[in-house]
This record gives sequence, C-alpha cells and structure tokens, in this order.
Amino acid sequence: MAEATPPPHEGEAHGRGLAQRLNWLRAGVLGANDGIVSVAAVVVGVASATDTTSAILTAGIAALVGGAISMALGEYVSVSSQRDTERALIDKERGELEAFPAQELEELTQLLVMRGLSPVTARQVAAELTEHDPLEAHLAVELGIDRDDLINPWHAAVSSAVAFTLGAILPMLAVTLPPAHWRIPATFIAVLAALAITGVASATLGGSSRARAAARLVVGGFLALAATYVVGGLLGTAGVV
Repeated sequence: MAEATPPPHEGEAHGRGLAQRLNWLRAGVLGANDGIVSVAAVVVGVASATDTTSAILTAGIAALVGGAISMALGEYVSVSSQRDTERALIDKERGELEAFPAQELEELTQLLVMRGLSPVTARQVAAELTEHDPLEAHLAVELGIDRDDLINPWHAAVSSAVAFTLGAILPMLAVTLPPAHWRIPATFIAVLAALAITGVASATLGGSSRARAAARLVVGGFLALAATYVVGGLLGTAGVV
C-alpha cells in the first residue's frame, strides 16, 4: 500500500482563521511590550523620587489599570474601523457583481493575467472561479479579503488588555520585591531582558531579524526608563528642597 503523501509546506499556516490568529498575536505582542515599558517607566520614576513602597505600588497599579483599558479601547476602535471598511468593500463588490457580471468577469481575468497566467488560462480560471463563487473569487483576487475570516475587534481588545497586564506585572514585581537600594537596578535588568525576549518573539513571528528587533526594543526601553528615572529624581529632589 502506498504511503500517504504529506501536504506541501507542512507546518505552514494555511486555511481560514489565519487573519484572526495573526491579529491576536500582533495585539498580544504589542500589548505586552507596552505593559512592560509604560508601567516600568512609571514605577522607576516614582521609585527614583521616593522609596515608599505604597506610593510605588499605587502608581504602578494605576498605570496598569489605565494602560490596559486604554490598550483594549484603542485596539477595539482600530480593528472595528478596519472591519467596517472590509464589510463596505464586500457590499460594494457584491453590488458590482449583480449589476455588471460581464465586466466583473473581464476584470477578474485581467487580474489573473497580471499575476502571470496566460490570457487563455486566466479566462478559464476566472470562469471556473465565477461559477463556483464569484464574490469569494473577487474578494480574494482583487481585494485580498476572506469574508469568513474578518478580524474580530473583541479578540484584539481582550488579547491586548491581557498581554498588557501580564507585561506590567514584571516591572511591578521587580520594583517592589528587592530591597530598596536594588529596586531600580533590578527593574532595569528585568525589563530590558523581557524586552529582548519579546523582540525575539515578534521577529520570529514576522520572519525578520531577531537581533535587530530585540535591539530596537532594548534601546527604546532603556531610554524610556532612563528618562523617567532622571525626571523622578529631579522632582523628588525639588520636593525635598
């Protein structure tokens, strides 16, 4: 008995649901990075001005709650706008197919020719795709949209808020658990290490340079922490004087 031949490119992401997964991952990575950097910047700034644990925790928790809500709202509004645009394009394409079927068939043929098919083959493929599902064919070839795989704004909002919260927990632990004289160095080390990890993770998902992505996040995070450390120290000194 012949062995079953595995599908080509086994292990790659194919099929419907890819947009949803990529959207979820994107929101998660961005949310985690923002949670790490923004909350770390707040607690480092406060810790450089005072060594009172309750004040540092209060500022950190406030930054966590406000940041998580802000991230969720921003993702929801952004993705909702994108989804509304996609739905409008689908409705427009459906109307054009109903009103001008012959012109739409010719348009699909020309699009396939532009993708490298010969005119004869493109006409045959366009006719067969139109016979199967003309709207799906035009959305895929002309607009790159899958009507059954539109991104979900709630998924993006929840993913972003949860990731932000998880990212924010790290600097809060790093700034409150060690002794007072170790709080700021420990936070710097923990945050920069976490940013390097998330940079590598995001580059792996996107297929880009891991070293470059990690370096960008680490340098940016260091600048943010250094700036708030200096500002917090200056304000704390001014308050004492």
